[in-house]
Amino acid sequence: MTDVIRELPPDDRPRERLLKHGAATLSNAELVGILLGSGTRGRNAIQLARELLADGLRGLGVTAASQMVRTRGIGIAKAARIAAAFELSHRLDTEPEEAEPPRFDVNEFGTDLVRRMCKLQQERLGAALLDAQDRFLVEREVFVGTINHALVSTRDVIVYALENDAVGVVLYHNHPSGNPHPSPDDIEFTTKMKHSLDLCDIKLVDHLIVGQHSFTTLSATGIV
Repeated sequence: MTDVIRELPPDDRPRERLLKHGAATLSNAELVGILLGSGTRGRNAIQLARELLADGLRGLGVTAASQMVRTRGIGIAKAARIAAAFELSHRLDTEPEEAEPPRFDVNEFGTDLVRRMCKLQQERLGAALLDAQDRFLVEREVFVGTINHALVSTRDVIVYALENDAVGVVLYHNHPSGNPHPSPDDIEFTTKMKHSLDLCDIKLVDHLIVGQHSFTTLSATGIV
C-alpha cells in the first residue's frame, strides 16, 4: 500500500468509498484512518490505524488519549479525535431513547383542558397541532379575549399550523359561563376555520369547548 492515501485510485480511498457506499462498507482500520486524517513518514493513515488497533477496537476504545500519543505519528490532535469519537459512541449507546409523543385522545385531552381552564374568567382559544399519525407536535394559547368574545383570526391559526408543519389542528376554547354548549358564533367560526384549513390541506380534527365541569366536542355534532 502506498504511503500516501491520496495516491491511491479514487475507488480505493476510504473517504471517497464512505461517501459513495456508506460507512458500513469500510474496515475498522479505514474508519480510524479517516479520523486520523493523515499518516506519518513511511506509514499512511490506514497503516497507522492498524497499529493503533493492535488490541482490537475495544482495546482502542479504552485507551486514553495520553497513551495514544506514545505511538509514533499520533499527536495530540489525532488522539483527541479518536477519543472523542469513542466517547460519542458510548454516549449514543447510553442515551435513553426519546419517548414517542402521545397521540390525540379526545377524552384525555378534553379532561385535561377542563382541569386547566375551568376557572378562567376570560375566554381563551388555543390550538394543539398534530402530525400525520395524530401525535402532538406543539400546543399553545392563540388568543385571549373578553369574557364574552375572543378576537379570533383564522389567518393566525393557519400561519401557526404551517410554521410547525402540522397535518391536523385541534382547537379549543373555554366558556367562562361554565356552560360548554356551542354558541352560534362557535359554530360559525368552526365552519369558517375548517374551510380555511382545508384550502391549505390541513385537517381540523376537532374543536373542544370547555365548561366548568365538562367539555363538548364539535366533532360529535358533525360540524367538524
